[in-house]
Amino acid sequence: MLQRCCRILPTALSGMRCCSTSADANPRVLITGGLGQLGKSLASVLRKQYGSDSVVLTDIKRAPSQVLAAGPYEYLDVLDEAALRRTVVEKGINTLVHYSALLSVVGEQNLPLAMKVNIESVHSCMKIADEHNLRLFIPSTIGAFGPHCPRNPTPDLTVQRPRTIYGVSKVHMELLGEYYHESRGLDFRCLRFPGVLSTGTPGGGTTDYACHMAIAAARGEPFECNLRADTRLPMMYLSDCIRGTCEMLTVPREQLRLRTYNITAMSFTPEEFAAEIRKHISGFEVIYKPNPTVQSIADSWPEVFDDSGARNDWGWNHEYDMPTLVRTMLEAAQKKQQPST
Repeated sequence: MLQRCCRILPTALSGMRCCSTSADANPRVLITGGLGQLGKSLASVLRKQYGSDSVVLTDIKRAPSQVLAAGPYEYLDVLDEAALRRTVVEKGINTLVHYSALLSVVGEQNLPLAMKVNIESVHSCMKIADEHNLRLFIPSTIGAFGPHCPRNPTPDLTVQRPRTIYGVSKVHMELLGEYYHESRGLDFRCLRFPGVLSTGTPGGGTTDYACHMAIAAARGEPFECNLRADTRLPMMYLSDCIRGTCEMLTVPREQLRLRTYNITAMSFTPEEFAAEIRKHISGFEVIYKPNPTVQSIADSWPEVFDDSGARNDWGWNHEYDMPTLVRTMLEAAQKKQQPST
């Protein structure tokens, strides 16, 4: 059984650790899109294990002071292939984590930019990882599936045919990564994430309603939901997502039967999520006004992820269920409402 690569205290990311294999004794990790919730969280975990200089965080925005104090940060536009290659070489990178992407709703609003960021930057990452023998991790998503896939449950291997540019680009990435692995030996690794929920600022995804709902409940406000009450989608908490990523980064190659795996923790509807909130905040009101565009996206996605492959092949297991998730999100949202002293 694979030794668990990360352990999470249920209260915070600060309790996480990633253990290394002999092949990963001195990782040098470059993270693109690093100022998002996934990038900052993964960098924090890896730096605690390997040292603050072991991870180079990059993005196209000005980094806040706490990010600059935590470790190396570089301005990097992922559409500039030469700059990406130069950073890999100058920083001695051996692992590339490519988070830069436009999510489902935002991608539909800006198709030209989504095609550049979600497709062209992937081509650059694949080429550079191949050239410099890097381990390459790029996340995928429930959005990589479309209305013709089995929705409950959705297995690792099935028809996909997504209907959004976000999903189309992710299927393209999955297949291209598998091609590079099979034909050129690239150590490509990918996890399909469900909706990833956190206590931070939502990033424009279809499943972000749950984050907004918890914030509204903590403020004592009614919430207007852009999905139907019975829209079931797979979800997980950020801590589990980061731990799963750490595990996938360090699993010995021989244990990976696939290059792309589903992982998940739970599935729920907006009304089920609201009902769990009402156990803490009675009388919380939700008004359902489905947005046709967002609803059509959700209706094409899996309702339940089958992640038995990851659980059987390399020991994946989640720690947050829905009661723990709701309690954590409400406590964080309520804390933010308190005046600072």
